[in-house]
Amino acid sequence: MKLKIKITAICFGIFSLTATAQSDLKLWYDKPAAIWNEALPLGNGRLGAMVFGDPAVERLQLNEETIWAGSPNSNAHSKSIEALPKVRQLIFDGKFDEAQDLATRDIMSQTNDGMPYQTFGSVYISFAGHQKYTDYYRDLDISNATAKVKYKVNGVEFTREILTAFSDQVIVVKLSASQPGQITCNVFMNSPIDKTVASTEGNQIILSGLGTNFEGVKGKVKFQGRLTAKNKGGEINASNGILSINKADEVTLYISIATNFKNYQDISGDEIAKSKDYLAKAEAKDFERIKKAHVDFYQKFFNRVSLNLGSNDLVKQPTNERIRDFSKQFDPQLAALYFQFGRYLLISSSQPGGQPANLQGIWNDMVTPPWDSKYTTNINAEMNYWPAQVTNLQEMHEPFVQMAKELSITGAETAKMMYNASGWVLHHNTDIWRVTAPVDSAASGMWPTGGAWVCQDLWERYLYTGDKKYLAEIYPIMKGAADFFLDFMVIDPNTKYLVVVPSSSPENTHAGGTGKATIASGTTMDNQLIFDLFTHVIEASKLVSPDAAYVKKVSDALAKMPPMKIGKHSQLQEWQEDWDNPKDNHRHVSHLYGLYPSNQISAIKTPELFEAAKQSLIYRTDESTGWSMGWKVNLWARLLDGNHAYKLIQDQLHLVTADQRKGGGTYPNMLDAHQPFQIDGNFGCTAGFAEMLMQSQEDAIHLLPALPNVWKDGSIKGLVARGGFVIDMTWKNNKVSELKIYSKIGGNCRLKVENTLKGNSLKKAKGKNRNPLFYDVEVKKPIISDEAKLGKVKLPNYTIYDVNMKAGQTYTFTGN
Repeated sequence: MKLKIKITAICFGIFSLTATAQSDLKLWYDKPAAIWNEALPLGNGRLGAMVFGDPAVERLQLNEETIWAGSPNSNAHSKSIEALPKVRQLIFDGKFDEAQDLATRDIMSQTNDGMPYQTFGSVYISFAGHQKYTDYYRDLDISNATAKVKYKVNGVEFTREILTAFSDQVIVVKLSASQPGQITCNVFMNSPIDKTVASTEGNQIILSGLGTNFEGVKGKVKFQGRLTAKNKGGEINASNGILSINKADEVTLYISIATNFKNYQDISGDEIAKSKDYLAKAEAKDFERIKKAHVDFYQKFFNRVSLNLGSNDLVKQPTNERIRDFSKQFDPQLAALYFQFGRYLLISSSQPGGQPANLQGIWNDMVTPPWDSKYTTNINAEMNYWPAQVTNLQEMHEPFVQMAKELSITGAETAKMMYNASGWVLHHNTDIWRVTAPVDSAASGMWPTGGAWVCQDLWERYLYTGDKKYLAEIYPIMKGAADFFLDFMVIDPNTKYLVVVPSSSPENTHAGGTGKATIASGTTMDNQLIFDLFTHVIEASKLVSPDAAYVKKVSDALAKMPPMKIGKHSQLQEWQEDWDNPKDNHRHVSHLYGLYPSNQISAIKTPELFEAAKQSLIYRTDESTGWSMGWKVNLWARLLDGNHAYKLIQDQLHLVTADQRKGGGTYPNMLDAHQPFQIDGNFGCTAGFAEMLMQSQEDAIHLLPALPNVWKDGSIKGLVARGGFVIDMTWKNNKVSELKIYSKIGGNCRLKVENTLKGNSLKKAKGKNRNPLFYDVEVKKPIISDEAKLGKVKLPNYTIYDVNMKAGQTYTFTGN
C-alpha cells in the first residue's frame, strides 16, 4: 500500500542536523489561553496546575491527585452468580441481545459505576489595568518543567514564573516587573465543588472542602488549600479569603494542597496539618532555591533521553500554528518536542508513592469529568505506561505496579462474590477506591479480562530489568489473575475450545444476533491476553516459585485454547466467528493486541498473521480518536512501515480547536484530543516514536525498524531495550552510523540492522538468543479461511550480531 506523506520534496533540503537546543523544548504562544485546552500543564505527580496566562486575571486551575468523589467502597455483588450460566447459555445459543440485556441487568454493578476524579478549584490573580498589554509571550519549558508569562503594560515588562515543585510539594509563582513598585494585585481561590469554605488565617488564605457524594456513595475526601506570599517592597494584606498585594517590587506566592487520603481503604489523614506543613517548609525558602531543587529533581529523569530529528526555522512560530501546519510542512523539532512532551507528562503525573496517571493524567477542571477521569483498563490505563520502560522512566511505572497490588486484593473479593472463583478479577474500569466489579452497561462493561492486561504490563517491566526480586514480588499477582481464569473459563460447546465467556472485543459490536451486541464468547483479544498471562505465569513460576503441578495445570488449559483465525476478507478475525466487516472503522483495534503491545504476531515467525493484522489495520483506517491513533502508530511501527506510522503522527498532530466538535487530534496545548481530552494518546504516541526507532520484543534489538523517509538523518540517546540495554544511536541516510550501548545487567546483546557494524566483540549471531529476557513465544498455527488472499511478507536483508556484554560497561560500534 503506497502512502503519500504530506510534505513537499523541498523540505528535505532546508534542515540541518544540529544538537537539540533547550529552546526547542518549549511550547510557546503569543496569546493567553482562552479555554482550558489552551492552558499549559504543570505537575509534580501529586499536584497539577493549568496555567492560562491572562495578563488581567491569571488563572491557575489546580488538582491534587487524591481529590475524588465518594469514599472507600466495593461495588461487587452476588446477584451475578445466578445470572452467569444463563448468560453463557444464551451466548452459546446465539441469542446475543438477550444475553447482553440479562448481563446488564444482573451482572453489572448494582450500586455504583465508580467515582469521579475531581478538581480542587482555581487560584485567580487579578491585576487592575492589565487588560491593555503588548509584547505578549507565554511558554512551557519542558526542559526544566516551568512555565512563564511575559507582557508589557505602559512600558513596564511583567513576568510570571510558575512551577509545581517536585521536592517541596507546593505550587510556586514568582511575580516580577522591570520597574520597582509595580506589582499590585488581588489573589483568591474558589472551587466548583459545593462543599467548600474560604477563610483567612494571618497572612494565609484558605480553601477547605469535601469531595462530593456520587451514585449513593458519601463523599468523605477532605481537602484544604493554603496560599501565602512573600514580598520585596510594598504591602500584603489578607482578609475575607483575599490576599491583596500593593506596590511590591517582587512577590512569590506559595500554594499548598493536601487531603485526608492515606490509601484506598483509609482516609484518616489530617489534611489541615499536612497543608500547613507543606506551606511552612516551602515558605522558608525563596523562589530560586525551590526552583533549583525542582529542576534538579526533574532533569534527573527527563535528561536521560534526547531526540534529534533535525532543525529548521519553524521553531520560531507559535506552537499552535506549528501543530496546525504539521501535515503541510516538515517540522522535525515539533515531532521531537511531541515525543518529549509525552515523557514530560508522565514524569509530571506519575511519581513513586503516588497515584498512577488517570484518564487525564492529573489535570481536570471538572467535578464530573468525561468518563469520570477514572482508570479505563481495556486499553487506556495500560497505554499511559507504554513509554515508561522504553523511554527510560522506570520509576514513573511504580504507581501502576502499586495499583495492581491493590486491585489484586479488591479483585479477589469481587471474583469470589460475583463468580465464586478463586484469584482476582478486574473489568474495564477502576478508580482510586480500586473497585473491580463490571460497570456501565454490558456493552462495554462485560469484559472480565482487565487483570490479564495489567499483568502483561507487570511482566514487561521484568523483561526490561531482569530483576528477579521484583518478579517474585509480582508473581502472586500474576498467579492470582491466572487462577481466576482457570476457574472462570469454560469449554464453548460450539467450538470445543476453552474460552472466556461472557466477554467482548472491547466496545465493538459484532454481526451476531441483530448486530447490536458486543457480548460474545472467546474473542480474539481475550485469547491473546490469556495466552500471554498463562505463558508468562509458567515462565515466572519456573524462575521464582517452582511448582510443576501448577505449571502443568496452566499448560493444559493453554493447550485447550483456540488459535488465532484469518477470515474471508484476509483479516485477523476479531471474533471466533468470521463476523468482521471491512467497512468497520471502530476506534478500538483490540484484536491487534497480539501485534502490539504483545509479541505474538511477527513478520518472521507468523507471516500469515502478520499480513492478516496489516489487512485488519487497513480496514480500520487511520483517522480516529486521539488514543486510537496513538495505538496505531505503534501498530504500524510493528508492521515495519515507518511511513505509515509517520502518517498517523501527522493525523494525530491535527490541531483541534474549540469549533471542531468531532474527531481526534491535538489541542493547542499539545494535549491529546479524543475528543474530549484524554492523556493516553500523548503517551501512546511517545511510545510509538520509540517503536519506530528501536524494537526488542522478539529475539534481538532491532535498530531503525520503521524509520520514515523524512527522518533519514537523526539521533536518539537513552532508549532502553529489553534486557536492560541503553541505546545511544546516530543514523545517516537511513542507516545506523554510530552506536553506543550501555549494559545495566550484562548478558548477550543481539543486534539487528540493515547495514553492517564494526566494533570489538561483535560476532555474527547463531541460533536462539541465549539471553532469557528476549522472551520469544510460540503461538498455535492459525486457522485460515479458504477465501483469504494473503500477501507475502517482504523484508530487507538484515545483519544480526551477538555481543556478550558485562554489566556496567559501554560498548561502541560504527556503521558501514
